[in-house]
Amino acid sequence: MEEKNKLTKADLKKMFWRSQFLMATTNYERMQSLGAYFSIVPALKRIYHKSSKEERAKAIQRHLEFFNTNPYVFGSVLGITAAIEEQTNEKEKDSVISVRTGLMGPFAGLGDSLLSMTIIPIFMSIGSGLAIEGNPIGPILLFVLFNGLIWTIKYKGFQLGYKQGSKLLTGKNGKDLLQRATTMGTVIGLMVVGSLIVSTVKINVPITYSVGESTFKVQKMLDDIMPNLFPFLLTMLVYYLLKKKSAKNSVAIIVAIMVVGILLSVVGILG
Repeated sequence: MEEKNKLTKADLKKMFWRSQFLMATTNYERMQSLGAYFSIVPALKRIYHKSSKEERAKAIQRHLEFFNTNPYVFGSVLGITAAIEEQTNEKEKDSVISVRTGLMGPFAGLGDSLLSMTIIPIFMSIGSGLAIEGNPIGPILLFVLFNGLIWTIKYKGFQLGYKQGSKLLTGKNGKDLLQRATTMGTVIGLMVVGSLIVSTVKINVPITYSVGESTFKVQKMLDDIMPNLFPFLLTMLVYYLLKKKSAKNSVAIIVAIMVVGILLSVVGILG
């Protein structure tokens, strides 16, 4: 672990401005992954400029993993991630994404609840209230309040995240804290993925059959035995296909699921 930071002020500025395009390439496969990678490119160039092609490729692949958080607080996550990437040695590089994954959930909750669902709606209420009365200051005030708050949070969050991330790793108990953060990040990451499966993967079997005067619903029977059985099986199938070398890309799997789902819906097997 080196004593001095490798990143310069110019690198940090580039990262901050690049982070404004976090949402520009959002997709259903890895959400904000490309935007997060684009943001940290200046740091990777500086850190790995003397490294081998294989090490640079591993770094790029590492930062293209799934990522999704509230864009207003992304700066803090980016700063901490850059600090850990900068300070850790090659054997500890897996901790970078573990910590980043662990941070995206809590920061998303903080940004969504405090900013997107509380403070910003208050600003909008003030601005729209004035605008309804015919006061032209309404939209101007909203613009000033919104941007003043968001840009302050983005910039200060990024700077604070980077500084505190560096202190975390260079302090007395830095390595122990990193190991704890890595373990916590891995656990939280698994919890986030598990909750995403339950909340987003939905399969309904509307088939019913009658025995005498009784009517049985297949979906209700399955839910009584094991809720979300089919979503779980589908998730395991997709995981298996993604792990296989023969699976070229996830986009093909997504298209296949859409086609099969439509066909099964047409014949009445899926609702």
